[in-house]
Amino acid sequence: MKTFYPPIEPYDSGRLAVGDGHEIYWEVCGNPDGKPAVLLHGGPGGGLIPVFRQFFDPDAYRVVLFDQRGCGRSTPHGGDPGGSMAANTTWHLVADIERLREHLGIERWLVHGGSWGSTLALAYAQAHPDRVTEMVLRGIYLARSSDEEWAFTPSGAAQLFPDEWAAFRDAVSPDEHGDLLAAYGRRLSDPDPAVHLPAARAWAAWELSAGTLLPAPPPEFDDRTLLGFARIEQHYFVNGCFLEEDQLIRDVHRIRHIPAVIVNGRYDMKTPPGGAYELHRAWPEAEFHIVPDAGHSGAEPGTLHLLIDATDRFRP
Repeated sequence: MKTFYPPIEPYDSGRLAVGDGHEIYWEVCGNPDGKPAVLLHGGPGGGLIPVFRQFFDPDAYRVVLFDQRGCGRSTPHGGDPGGSMAANTTWHLVADIERLREHLGIERWLVHGGSWGSTLALAYAQAHPDRVTEMVLRGIYLARSSDEEWAFTPSGAAQLFPDEWAAFRDAVSPDEHGDLLAAYGRRLSDPDPAVHLPAARAWAAWELSAGTLLPAPPPEFDDRTLLGFARIEQHYFVNGCFLEEDQLIRDVHRIRHIPAVIVNGRYDMKTPPGGAYELHRAWPEAEFHIVPDAGHSGAEPGTLHLLIDATDRFRP
């Protein structure tokens, strides 16, 4: 069973101005002469975690990672007071990926993304198919209205996590239960920490409640990180992730020639496997795996084995 490569530190890093007052933090690790690859983190609103560097053989790959707009070490941060989301959309991020590729002098690269990272990877590849050598996708999120309903209505994941759902729902007043996204948007944008911080904690608790097949302690984040995560997610989800309905399936013909591996946990309660299967039906050339004993996390053994196997097979 394949597992993570050993921990590694970046050999280069920096900040790149991408317009609209935003600067993104980027880093590169592995072999400077290796095959280029970019890893797109989840969320939206997440950020880099050092273990992301370990999906690739460091002797074979030149691995690029970056914090998306508003995340991690990129500025302005989504959790800072007065921050605007006006210039933070899927298409801004797609443009940022291209700008970073050009900045680093990379002609083409492997694109790796999990969860929201899979959404962004598909959007990027469909916009710039000539820049992508292969794709490794995990926990497929297609950003459709049905996906929003699964996450934010009582008939979806709430049926499997009733206690966690109740805490999320009841963090706003009963008369707002009909539109939780809007209710949280009002609270998360409120300048008063006594209003926005409890909302951010409740949002993150719900979002992080179903990350693994078996219960696991949620990761700990400071208030600023939680607030940025919640604000960015709410902004994207209330806007349909700035994609047309079924756009990522509709436009898959643009990338069917790209070698790809699609992996989804059978019991993934964040991005259920139906979406991954629909993507595979539209893209039969892509290698497709349902992991029988996994949830959403890319670190669960069966899922991790397939992800590492994919990058190993795609290496030079």
